[in-house]
Amino acid sequence: MKDEMTNEQTTEPGQRTRSPFSSIRAIDYTVILVRNMVAMRRFYEEVLAFPVLRELSANWIEYGLGPNTLALAKAGRTATDAPVPHRSASLQLAFKVSAAEVDACADELARHGVALLSPPTNQSFGHRTLFFRDPDGNLLEVYAEI
Repeated sequence: MKDEMTNEQTTEPGQRTRSPFSSIRAIDYTVILVRNMVAMRRFYEEVLAFPVLRELSANWIEYGLGPNTLALAKAGRTATDAPVPHRSASLQLAFKVSAAEVDACADELARHGVALLSPPTNQSFGHRTLFFRDPDGNLLEVYAEI
C-alpha cells in the first residue's frame, strides 16, 4: 500500500525504480477547453493575432507559438469529459515578450476593448507583468524579465 502512494516504487530496500514520467522533457502543446469557440477564436486570432497552425475541425484549432502549440477545443473532442462550467477558469497562460512589448500589448488590448486586470507593473520578483482574461475567463499574462 505504501508504494502505491508514491510515484516511485521500491524494488529492494534502499533502491527505487525510475518513474516513466521522468522521461518528459517539455510540454508539447496546451489545450484550452472552450465554451464559446467563435468568441475564443476571434479573440486569439484577431486580438492576440496568433497564427493558425492548422484547423482539424470546427471543434479543434491550433496556433503556432514559437516551438509550442496552443489549441482551442470543445470539451469531449479528445476525451468524454463534461463541458467546462460557466464562470470557471482553471488556466493561466503566460506569454513572454520584451519589456517594451508588455506596454505595447496593453495598448493593443485597450484598442480592442479588453479590460486589464492589472496594467503593466514591475514586480519585485523581476518581471514586468500585464494580466487580462480571454472570453471564457481564463487568466492570461504577458510578461518580460527585467
